[in-house]
Parts: sequence; C-alpha cells; structure tokens
Amino acid sequence: SYREARDLKPGTSLMPFYSQTDKDGYTLIQQPYSGRWQKADGIISPTDIPASDIPPSELLESQFSGTVPSFPGQRTVIDHHKVDPAEHPSSNLVGGANHKVVNILPLQERQDVYCLTVPEYHNFALTAGVFVHNCGMSAIKTPFVADQLEGKLKKIRLEIEAAIPVGFEQNTDIEKAVVNWQGWRDFKELHPGVQRLDGKSMKQLGSLGGGNHFIELCLDTENQVWLMLHSGSRHIGNQLAKCHINTAKELAKLAHTHLPDRDLAYFVAGTPEFAAYWRDLQWAQNYARYNRDIMMARFKRIVEKHLAGGKSFKPLLSVNCHHNYAEKEVHFSEEVYVTRKGAVRARTDDYGIIPGSMGAKSFIVKGKGNHDSYCSCAHGAGRLMSRTKAKKQFTVDDLVEQTKGVECRKDKDVIDEIPGAYKPIDQVMANQSDLVEVVATLKQVVCVKG
Repeated sequence: SYREARDLKPGTSLMPFYSQTDKDGYTLIQQPYSGRWQKADGIISPTDIPASDIPPSELLESQFSGTVPSFPGQRTVIDHHKVDPAEHPSSNLVGGANHKVVNILPLQERQDVYCLTVPEYHNFALTAGVFVHNCGMSAIKTPFVADQLEGKLKKIRLEIEAAIPVGFEQNTDIEKAVVNWQGWRDFKELHPGVQRLDGKSMKQLGSLGGGNHFIELCLDTENQVWLMLHSGSRHIGNQLAKCHINTAKELAKLAHTHLPDRDLAYFVAGTPEFAAYWRDLQWAQNYARYNRDIMMARFKRIVEKHLAGGKSFKPLLSVNCHHNYAEKEVHFSEEVYVTRKGAVRARTDDYGIIPGSMGAKSFIVKGKGNHDSYCSCAHGAGRLMSRTKAKKQFTVDDLVEQTKGVECRKDKDVIDEIPGAYKPIDQVMANQSDLVEVVATLKQVVCVKG
C-alpha cells in the first residue's frame, strides 16, 4: 500500500509508506533504497547480548533480563511475548514500534529531499548539505525619514556600487579595519587547502558577492529610513566547505561506508576531522559577520554624507543574524548541533531579518521561542522557480514593471532576481506566525544586487 503525505493523520505510522502482509500475518516494509521487503517488527538479536544493551524501544514487552537467550541455528526474535526456539507465529507478536505522525501541516512547497534516520534522533528530511558558508543579514534603523531622500536615491545607489564590490569583484585598496580583524591570527590554523587564499580573503572582506546577495535602503511603515544587506563568507567560506566535503567523502570511501549518495558523507562528532571542520566553520561564520560589518559601515557613511552632511549618527536599532550556519545548543534538555540552512534563530526576543524579493516587503522580527521548531524560522521568501526558468519566463519589461518605485538596475543580467521568481512573502510570514512576531515592515527604495 502507499499513502501520500496529505492522506496521513496524527497517530499513523510515519515511515515507511510501502507495506504489505505476508502469508503468516506479518507486516512487511520495502526498503526504499534496495527495494528489499523486510518484516516491520523483526527486532533480532545476533547472539548473546546483555538485555541492558538493548534500547527500551526495541525491548518492547519481552519479559527477560540478564542475557538475551540464543538457540542453535537461529537468531532470537525479541519482540515476541514468548522467547522460545521457533516460536514465531504472528499471534505471538508484540505490537510493533514505529515513529508516529504527530501533526499535519499542509505546505505549498514540494521538492526532493534526502530522508535520513539517525539513531536516537528519528527520521528527518535534508534538502541540502550542511557544509554551509555562512550567509546572513544585517540591518540598522536610522533617525532619518523618507522626505530627506527626495532626489538623492540614484546618487546613493551609484555611490554604494562604487564603494562596495559586487559579484566576483574585490577591493583594490585594503582599509585599516580589514587589516586589523582579529580573525587573521587564526588563518594558519585553517584547512591546508585554503592557505594560499589569505590575500584574496583580505581583499574580499567588505564585498557583497553575487546571486541573491543585496544592499537595500528601505522605509518602514512610519517612513523611517533603514539600511539592510545580505552577504556571506565569500570565496574563502565556499572553499573551506568544499575542502571539508572532500575530506568527508574520502573518509567514507576509506571506511567502505555505504551511502545512497556521495553528498551524504559526514563527520562523526568527537573525531579530529569533525573538530577541524567545526573550527573552520566558526572562523567562516565570524568572517561573514565581520564582512557585513565592514560593508554596513561604508553604507552608513554614504547615507550620512547625503542625509546628515557627513555627521555620524547612532543607529536606533541594529540587527545581525546568520541564516546559513551551525551552532551547538541545548534543546529538549540535550546538547545538540543545530544546522540552520536557510533559517534564522528565533529564541524568545531574538531579533531577526526576513527579506522578500527586490520589489517586495521585508520584515524585522522577534522570535517567539517555539521549541518545536528548535527556536527557528524561515530566512526569507525563497525561490518559486530556478534562475534558468526565471530568465526564460520573464523579460526586462517585466522587471521594470515589478520593480516600480525602486531605484535599482533594470537589465537582463538581473532578471533571475525578479520578484516574480520568489514566493509571496506575506504568505511565508503567515505560515510562520507561531514562530516570530513582526517588529517592523520594510519596503526598499534603493536596491543593489550582487
């Protein structure tokens, strides 16, 4: 039998969905990778194993202690009421244990995922690798108002583009704040594969990158001016991720670890390889944060020049948050590693930034500390279609129409970032109203794309 997710109900078996009953009355399940049929309730002891070593979820209702008994020529089925030789009729079966559906929440999005099972932590889906390179957001609220921007938007955009390299570009001059970053002290400890990138990494500190990275001048619903940007750890972060992915793949190959996909290679906590990866990941996260700080400082000086005669202002609110990163946290009384891949931490009163597209609203939020989501929320609208499809489906005229009122590039090279290629941000926010509360709603008036 097969059940679609939409047909599931709370309390029904979660995995797997392919099942049948054999001639003896046992439920068989089909292994999704091998296609082999296996008894769903078959919990079998290979030989003499102490009963104390068997997890309670597997011991079920079997009544024995000490050592699991063994019988000549067969393994011992321990999920039966009676543990006797060849005493295996289905009538002797103790009710099988499986993960159950707790709640059903329909979503619009559909995509292929890896479905993994980790001992003690049950089933979960993984849509992308966890070797992340640290994208995140930064925003500040200024004391300025909309009227002060009149006639200045294009000048501000052009000066941003001149001051902050985008795409594959990097800084030609290295400012003092970059040279003095404390993270350079630890560069020699990073993976050997990136040791020649010290110069490039220094020149890219204070650069935007490409894709969906952006710098925006925004107005909130009270016409207050905000500065906002989105960027990550640039080339060095990407290369660190690739180096460690390759190490994980080589380890899996040497250990003859069977993986359904090579991209599912992993490190085991407590090993030297994991420690090296974790060290480099934290370094890259710090690099990404400081990269945003450097760009925001330049952005702030440009706005001060045009709106305050060059006089420095103190932000009314500053928010900085990663949304592609990993951290060690405590959840449900356990210390665990949490990977937020396209998600923002949303503990109670945590500030976060959730952007829409280059023609839509963005949101400053506060977390509600929803523990069922591991205190996390979505990081943005998310794409409705691929970049390739967007370029085929939309024209420059569409881009001009959908970015009315926004001072930005409106040419074929940024069509893949057109608002129509993204999900409606209002719906995204409605879907996570139990995770965050909105503090401010922003609409961009200037947008610089990577």
